[in-house]
Amino acid sequence: MTQETPTPTLTPPIRGRGLRLRRWNPADEADVETFLRGCSDPEFLRWNTPLRPVTDLTAARATLHGKAEAADAGTGASFCVEDADSGTPLGHVGIARIDRAMRSASIGYWVLPEARGQGVATRALTLTARWVFSGLRLHRLELDHAVGHEASCKVAERCGFRYEGTLRGAMWEEGRRDAFRDCHLHARLATDLEP
Repeated sequence: MTQETPTPTLTPPIRGRGLRLRRWNPADEADVETFLRGCSDPEFLRWNTPLRPVTDLTAARATLHGKAEAADAGTGASFCVEDADSGTPLGHVGIARIDRAMRSASIGYWVLPEARGQGVATRALTLTARWVFSGLRLHRLELDHAVGHEASCKVAERCGFRYEGTLRGAMWEEGRRDAFRDCHLHARLATDLEP
């Protein structure tokens, strides 16, 4: 007999390490504008080619609606990362491909240009991983990034995501959907010590 893991809700938001992680609100214009700004940032686009381009407010809103639907279905969870004191948006962290049977998921993040260099990605990734292992009760959390993205590699390692290898041709080239590049795979297990 298998035990089914219930889908948790996120009330109140996740807090810690000077951050507040809350669900994006597709009905909130400020959230839509912030999400668009993050997804259209040149540094984000250098390393990521989204499945669906986010080039205007309509696309940003539609993407946030999709993320809300994934959260409601228990297949994903996406958070606006904010400064805990001021509520200033700092970035995004998202969990995707939640597999309840295998108790696994993948995670990704980005930080707004003005918040870079302040440890936001490290703090947000640490908080979210803790929630994934304790709240969702998952066993494995994967993180991948384009080969050459050293900043992301360092964040992963600081947060206890061990390098597991190179996935050949596993990610689209910058700005293209007809060519591929390699990515590094990192992962952390619930049984790993938190750094």
